[in-house]
Amino acid sequence: MSGAPIRVALVGLGKIARDQHLPALAADPGFRLVATVDPCGADAGVPHFAGLEALLEGGLAIDAVAVCTPPQVRYRLADAALAAGLHVLLEKPPAATLSEVAALEARASAAGVTLFAAWHSRFAAGVEPARAWLTGRRILRVSISWREDVRIWHPGQDWIFRAGGLGVFDPGINALSIATRILPGPLRLIEAELAVPENREAPIAGRLSMRDAGDAEIAMDMDFLQTGSQTWDIAVETDAGRLLLQKGAAVLTLPDATRHGEDREYALVYARFAELIRSGRSDVDSEPLRLVTEALRRGTVCRAEPFIE
Repeated sequence: MSGAPIRVALVGLGKIARDQHLPALAADPGFRLVATVDPCGADAGVPHFAGLEALLEGGLAIDAVAVCTPPQVRYRLADAALAAGLHVLLEKPPAATLSEVAALEARASAAGVTLFAAWHSRFAAGVEPARAWLTGRRILRVSISWREDVRIWHPGQDWIFRAGGLGVFDPGINALSIATRILPGPLRLIEAELAVPENREAPIAGRLSMRDAGDAEIAMDMDFLQTGSQTWDIAVETDAGRLLLQKGAAVLTLPDATRHGEDREYALVYARFAELIRSGRSDVDSEPLRLVTEALRRGTVCRAEPFIE
């Protein structure tokens, strides 16, 4: 496959697939979209299949799949693709549970194919410069504010409030993917408070208290009912001043400068996927999901007003 475009099928055609994956694939000459898979119809100019089984049985030449379905069904699809000898990219979170992630890792290893848990927020422009700047500095405290309007970013996506859908942790896990990348780890959950609507199964807001490897306090605030300006910020107080990541880590402010980065998250996600495939490696980090799992298991739950879209 050296030198030839990687033939990929996109599995799941929801908002994230249409907004990010399709444009990223179209712009990357290292990939060629050869099929889409979704129970609903689609018009992406390539063969479309209602289910993954139909794709696998159809005889279409394919090298990889990108799985962009809700997490509740992600394991079954990824497992079938790996068993068929295909490389697999998993949208975040990589699965609904840690045991599913471990099983997929084992399947990929046995099949000799690549498995990539694509934490797209780690590819935001400010993340690696922030990680580099924090190296060797003493972290005093961290504040994470991740507040957005679910009606804007997840319209009609009822799955997000069902068991396994993560609720406000669906965006919140992006913040945790950044925090676990730039802070000394592993991070420890101390306590969590979660607000779950009376008519839903997953939280709509929450607060987490964590500590990093140096015992610095990390306070995280999440809300799915933010109106007006949306907030995706991480502030890190250090012995050398304050580091601030804003707009989902696209903007980095250090004590002496502010840097505005280009939005290339998904272009870099696919570049990383291609690199892993060509080098015969996998990249599966479950730390952000571990923190979410612990918060859902250990958190104090209070009932909130019913959520009606």
